Amino acid sequence: METLFIADDEASIREGLKCIIDWEELGFSLCGEASNGKDALSRILVLQPDLVLLDVKMPGIHGTEVIRLAREAGFQGKCIILSGYSDFKYAQEAMKSGVRFYLTKPIDEDELVQTITQIREELAEERQHSSHFAQYKSKAKNVVLHELLHSAPEFPLSEEDREIFRLTADVYQVVVCEDFHTPSAAAPYTFAEMLKVTNRDNIIFDYLNTDDRDVVLLKGIHGLNKLGDFLERLDLGDSQEGSPMDSMFLAYGRPVHTVEEIHLSYEDASALLARRFFCLPGQHTAGYDTLPRTIEKQASTSDASAPFTWDADTVTGYARRLTDYIGAYNRRMIVDTLQEIELGLMSAPNEIDEIRLLLIDLYLQIKENLTRDYPNAGLSFRNNSEAIDYIHSRSYLYEILRFLSEQIETAMNALGGSSKDTILADVLFYIDHNFQKNLKLEAIAPLFGYNSAYLGKIFTKSVGESFNSYVDHKRIEHSKKLLAENRLKVYEIAEQVGYKNVDYFHKKFRKYVGMSPAEFRKGQGLDTEPGIYPPP
Repeated sequence: METLFIADDEASIREGLKCIIDWEELGFSLCGEASNGKDALSRILVLQPDLVLLDVKMPGIHGTEVIRLAREAGFQGKCIILSGYSDFKYAQEAMKSGVRFYLTKPIDEDELVQTITQIREELAEERQHSSHFAQYKSKAKNVVLHELLHSAPEFPLSEEDREIFRLTADVYQVVVCEDFHTPSAAAPYTFAEMLKVTNRDNIIFDYLNTDDRDVVLLKGIHGLNKLGDFLERLDLGDSQEGSPMDSMFLAYGRPVHTVEEIHLSYEDASALLARRFFCLPGQHTAGYDTLPRTIEKQASTSDASAPFTWDADTVTGYARRLTDYIGAYNRRMIVDTLQEIELGLMSAPNEIDEIRLLLIDLYLQIKENLTRDYPNAGLSFRNNSEAIDYIHSRSYLYEILRFLSEQIETAMNALGGSSKDTILADVLFYIDHNFQKNLKLEAIAPLFGYNSAYLGKIFTKSVGESFNSYVDHKRIEHSKKLLAENRLKVYEIAEQVGYKNVDYFHKKFRKYVGMSPAEFRKGQGLDTEPGIYPPP
């Protein structure tokens, strides 16, 4: 059903126009009316009717001016000008604004029906054309976006095509959405809602499915900033169990500044998805900024910083070291070595399946070494087939390292010299020397052979405060020393003690010290700016 709006200053004429023909039979329903030009203009712009019957002589704003202003504001509907014979010159003015239909008063019923029928047919034809164009545009855009994600275009897009496909931004970034638990697709629009982005006419982002993945192409600095805000909220722990984010994994590529470079951002995101094996417990995002240390290979193999490929000799060396540390009950070095293995594998160019085989070999060599070195210790290990099946079935590196840590802890218990007190001392030592890192109880507990919940209880009971509180205290105490040295700016100190966000550091500092970092410096007799010392 098309919509109709009637504007005439005489109520009797408006009522007559409503009744003169059967509007519903002709496919029209009345959506509004007005008795003066000002009201007519404002209501036309709000209602956007398909057809307006407009008296040429209207109080307030003249009818010709109403239609001119409406057209300038984007009104695309049809309009029939109504006037007396003596007012034809006004009708001519309206026709300059694209009005093609003109009826004189008193209105002839047959002429009105004929005009309305013609307008209805034109509207139907325009809608069909518009629908076909929209479908064609959508399909064409989908093809273009698929090509842009996979390679640079063979021929640059014209300015007209960029306008049509809304690809005129100064910066772009690709985000790929997957389900956190399984390879099935996530809900990209839920992700967009979490970004709190309105996306009228796909100005801020485009969504498509390619390579069986849900892909969001962010466009413009506003969209990229919203992604940054979202990631910052996640980094500060601003998420709840059961929220949409709890079931979603996001991989985001580098920002690029031309349409021709979009495929580079998608390649980053695809590489990150292939490396989900290296994600930490509960990690829901992976960003392009982690790629240099994980998969990018140095151009020169002679570069000392280039990642080296793990091989059988590498595994044998680590197996011997871990065996020795187990015999010495040296948990600190065991933890350090397992972390060294983790970081080494994350930067190695080996394929994931090859890494699993190397870790199986590591486990079997440790087991063989301990069995040979301590034949009478009554060591209890999983049989080889169980261990191999378990490592092969793990989706994440941390799960395999946790398994190795548990087996090592079992071996140490069998050899003797292990207790809760010594374990806790090792944990405290580790925190004291690593508080500047992104310490999470969930990541540390497996390294010492415990699950996070149990270790958290032991920690709080023995130390008198929670794990997170202890870490915060260590960070804040060290930050006070750095503030007193007056060499670094506050944001630099925040980074050095483990807080990525300076505002979060301010919040924690005030909580534990009772004042801001700047006030603390001032209380030490120092200037609030680093490098400026008080006179002797």
